[in-house]
Amino acid sequence: MLEHAKARLQDFQLKMQNAGIDIALLTDESTIAYYAGFWGYLSVEFGRPTFLVVPADGDPTVVTPRMESEMVSAMTWVPNIRTWEDSGPNHWGNVLAQILGTRRHKLGVEKTVLPSLIRNWLDDSADSVELTDASPLIGEMRAIKSSFEIGVMKQAGLIAAAMMSAAEDSLAEGAPEYESALAIINAGTRAAAGFLTHKGWERFVSPIIHNLQIMQSGIDTSMPHRRASIKTLEAGDPIYFCFCNMAQFKQYKLGFDRMFNIHYVSDQAADVQQTAIDAQQAALSVVAPGVTAETVAQAANEVYQKKGYAPSYRTGRSIGMAYLETPELKSGDHTILQEGMTFAVDGGISIEGQFGGRIGDSIVVTAEGFEYLTEYPREVVVVNR
Repeated sequence: MLEHAKARLQDFQLKMQNAGIDIALLTDESTIAYYAGFWGYLSVEFGRPTFLVVPADGDPTVVTPRMESEMVSAMTWVPNIRTWEDSGPNHWGNVLAQILGTRRHKLGVEKTVLPSLIRNWLDDSADSVELTDASPLIGEMRAIKSSFEIGVMKQAGLIAAAMMSAAEDSLAEGAPEYESALAIINAGTRAAAGFLTHKGWERFVSPIIHNLQIMQSGIDTSMPHRRASIKTLEAGDPIYFCFCNMAQFKQYKLGFDRMFNIHYVSDQAADVQQTAIDAQQAALSVVAPGVTAETVAQAANEVYQKKGYAPSYRTGRSIGMAYLETPELKSGDHTILQEGMTFAVDGGISIEGQFGGRIGDSIVVTAEGFEYLTEYPREVVVVNR
């Protein structure tokens, strides 16, 4: 992992030089992981930001809270680690000021994800910095995944499949929703642990699957992001599972969704679910290098329109170390797909107050079309327990 992160940062420095950026100040956790190979568990939400300071030429520097420095030093390839304290002369603002110096810099930041805490500090330093958005340079790099990254994402896909299998096995009339969430966490954690060793960098990678499980049953399946509750499952209930904030491994995140039905499925519910599947498959049928992102979305939208349903949301999003990268599979995105791009591709319908139909998979664009990163049956499923 670390040698790949180092190589990516060196490529980024070349892009900075071509763009005339003197220094990049990176604050987003996924971006720091992408270039420096580490992530922490305390962040700006606790008032404790971590920074990766990248000059256009020379070694980068990590600036991190003192309490995090031992683990950061053990996880990253970056040679320079500077620490800061919550108060006094070694506050993070003073440390950054020392690193940046007094010479005026063209400073690259990710403007759309720059925390207000950092933006306010930079605004106060306006005399010494000229802010420029480095996001396009970073997004261009992250859009195309290396074979190494795709390998990690395939492992994440196998973990996600173990989670979905546990989800299906947990379903039974009278069972509470939260029991499915617990089964998913346990199965995913055990699957992730099977890909890890307790050596070197990997000893800092936790296998624990976490976050609140997105799950709905019955009429609440019209609510795409409701969480698992104490509600018990009933005969005839459709059940929806979304793993989009849980299916991840070594910071690489996937999209993965499936639906099931308890004992039977009504004709209308089956039609909604099957239409979502058909829309996803129509979108996937046109995925290939050279196709525009909005063309993929249009293929799904045509299925909805033909069946009399309104599209609910975008057809897909680029995935990687962040939940949302670029491009997106939606109308108005004219990005041309390239080999090595990875996407979560969805089919989705919501009938308010009644039910929904959804499916989602992660894929990688290949020279011939695409390859699934997630595998599980793509059909209307009835569970008889």
